Amino acid sequence: MTNTKIYIALSKLNTTDLNRFKKFVYSPYFNINETLQKLLSKSVALIKANKQDYSKEKTWQSLFPDESFDDKRFRKICSDLLKLFEKFLIQEAFEQNPLHQANYLIKAVSGKKQERLYNTTMNTARRLSARELNRSASYYYYQYQIEKNYYQLTDFDAKRGDRSNVEEITNNLDRFYLAEKLKYYCNLLSRQKIITHDYEFLFLDEIIEHIKKYDYTDIAPISIYYYIYLTLTNEDDPTIIEKLKALIDKHIDKFPPAEAIDIFFSAINYWIRKLNQGNQNALKQILILFKEGLHRNLLHVNGELDPFLFKNIVVVALRQDEFDWVESFIHQYGSTVYEEYRENATSYNLATLHFYKKDYRKVIQLLQTIEYDDVNYNLDAKSMLLATYYETDEFDALDSLFGSFRTYLTRNKKIPEARRKNYSNLIKFTKKLSRLNTNDKVALSKLKTEITETNGIVSKRWLLEKVGELE
Repeated sequence: MTNTKIYIALSKLNTTDLNRFKKFVYSPYFNINETLQKLLSKSVALIKANKQDYSKEKTWQSLFPDESFDDKRFRKICSDLLKLFEKFLIQEAFEQNPLHQANYLIKAVSGKKQERLYNTTMNTARRLSARELNRSASYYYYQYQIEKNYYQLTDFDAKRGDRSNVEEITNNLDRFYLAEKLKYYCNLLSRQKIITHDYEFLFLDEIIEHIKKYDYTDIAPISIYYYIYLTLTNEDDPTIIEKLKALIDKHIDKFPPAEAIDIFFSAINYWIRKLNQGNQNALKQILILFKEGLHRNLLHVNGELDPFLFKNIVVVALRQDEFDWVESFIHQYGSTVYEEYRENATSYNLATLHFYKKDYRKVIQLLQTIEYDDVNYNLDAKSMLLATYYETDEFDALDSLFGSFRTYLTRNKKIPEARRKNYSNLIKFTKKLSRLNTNDKVALSKLKTEITETNGIVSKRWLLEKVGELE
């Protein structure tokens, strides 16, 4: 039972959503099958009891105590409940989208020939539109649909001098089209280094020239994606990122959370590209944006923080010696990291903080006492422990780690070959560094050149720092 699709789906719901789904299933409008109600109640009880392995046969017995187990019939019941769950998700999404409701209301009164409700319905649709805070591209698409349906409802008479709403229809459609076209083109440009396909974007030059000519400053998705496009195609103009930042400050609250975080990261990614080009101011700008994103709650999605974003924020701040801020950040936001990564993320990033503070005793305590479940954290923890042993001259422990680290890289099939090679290079060069005769300047110079010219080394900057200290 606990490995069925419906059980797994329900186990991911919080208590509030489980209760709402229960009301849905027990509503005679949506369901009159009592067996599905019983199966749901049993499933909820198992979820609350945190049952990890409960058989289909036992579940069947609780549903039909006087009948022999019928696997085919049981799978059908589970499938029917899953279909109900899908309808519930659709209903929930519908309830959360007032513009969608308004549009379907117009269609419904038209289809049912409720002529006397036309004006009331349109007033309702326009009222809901005015109250809608979301002003992403989808807003203009829904506006287009509402105006189009209104056009079909209304008998415009040119002879009477009636003014139709054709202009509203086309304007909203154009705004949706321009914004979406720019959005996906920006997405393509930002990923062009890893994309192997050739894509043809029709009318891109015409769209860019059109936006240059007309003022779309107050149309949030068009103005923002236009300036994101400019940051990707004209990085040498420092005024562009400032204008994008001003637009983000003005409009970011008009986008749904997932899109807002992508928009916000377009500014961060601009400075990351600058950092990779050697811009010394970029790291400071990235941290400023991270702090602002946290303050405005733009980096969390559904109240949770991505563990790898959590780690990147820590590293950026530590590279600017903001130790007190990092410690406060870890304790304040560690509890918001995705639950399955939370313990690993908190302990690993505390270890990183102590490593930067050169408090190596605490680093070893943290890294030796926790077994990291995630491969990425495991790799980074072993890399940090390797550096810590080198920094503290624990060469016996370092030699032992060289062997166990290589074994882990060899045996763990989840590690892509390119990453395996990068970590293997770290082990190779750290071993050479630890066994180098510091008086042999020729060998030291040769090692520095080898590290510099090798592509794909984890902690390359740290390795070069250690060579520099020996020089």
